Amino acid sequence: MIYLDNSATTKPCAEAVAAMTEMLTEDWGNPSSVHSLGVQAERRLKEARRQVAALMGAEPERVFFTSGGTEADNWAIFSTARRLGKRGRHIITTAVEHHAVLHPMEQLEAQGFEVTYLRPDETGYVPVETLEAALRPDTILVSVMMVNNETGAVMPVEPMIRATRRKSPQALFHIDAVQGLGKLPFRAKTLGADLISVSGHKVHGPKGVGALYIKKGLTLPPLISGGGQESGLRSGTEAMPAIVGFGAACAALDLKTEPARLAALRDRCREALADVPGLVFLGRGDAPHIVTVSVPGLRSQGLINCLQERGIYVSAGSACARGHRSHVLEAMGLDPRVIDGAIRISFGRDNTPEDVDALKEAMLEAVKRLQ
Repeated sequence: MIYLDNSATTKPCAEAVAAMTEMLTEDWGNPSSVHSLGVQAERRLKEARRQVAALMGAEPERVFFTSGGTEADNWAIFSTARRLGKRGRHIITTAVEHHAVLHPMEQLEAQGFEVTYLRPDETGYVPVETLEAALRPDTILVSVMMVNNETGAVMPVEPMIRATRRKSPQALFHIDAVQGLGKLPFRAKTLGADLISVSGHKVHGPKGVGALYIKKGLTLPPLISGGGQESGLRSGTEAMPAIVGFGAACAALDLKTEPARLAALRDRCREALADVPGLVFLGRGDAPHIVTVSVPGLRSQGLINCLQERGIYVSAGSACARGHRSHVLEAMGLDPRVIDGAIRISFGRDNTPEDVDALKEAMLEAVKRLQ
């Protein structure tokens, strides 16, 4: 099996599996309990928080665990609207965000908020000038993803943050960094964002766990009320096996070498697939782990099926948008024939140059067969 759909999910690494197994079989106490089993669980919770924070470049006490990136996005958006809704009713995001951002925005629009959706250029990139033109005195939130999950476009979040501070100083800035964590080195403490969402299963950790970074000094309304876990901001007994698995996966990832290794695979892939007749590359593709291509006139599902017969797994775009034409590629203004033939290739920890070579041969065969 050659798995090239790592932007949808990643295979849990051995370190994460071992940590989760130990948590389930040995350190299975409630971290809120005061006896020794609970105290040991609390130690493991603190360790995992430090591990995730280290990969994010954040203070551990500013990292709050959630059930995933979707919950973290929802928390950031809805809590900001609750906190700042009396100051202003204008929000800015992009037309190429994940649905975990777009759907909450639609709900806020139904509540009377005005949302501006920034359009990308033909590469899927949103220039900082586009944001600057949209910022207003009554803007209370800007939410922009760090890396687009379908095209690999890396957004200029740092200059966007600076522009927001200049033109809309009361606004909070939220980054969905689900596709950026472990792929693009960043430090939450110095990046300047108020809120950053991340997810465990995109970095070879388990599904069902994520985190929200909340900048020091910022107070948000609680997401869930109850027993006061996560500093009273997200109550409920912590999902300890998933949390320690997330932490172990973050600790196992080497930011000094992994982004460069992934970028080498991306570049090898682009060079190899350039030989496939009729194939075109889509998007800016500057993230190290994503290559999106299309063979106009062929259907993506046909390509996926042919590759799967060879044991190669890719996708037609976001796994969360199955059955629908990509809103990201539509926002880029691409021809429907191009959109309908698009497939996304995304690399992870286990991929090798040989995987790319096998993909090229399989693509050549698939295109010949389908044409």
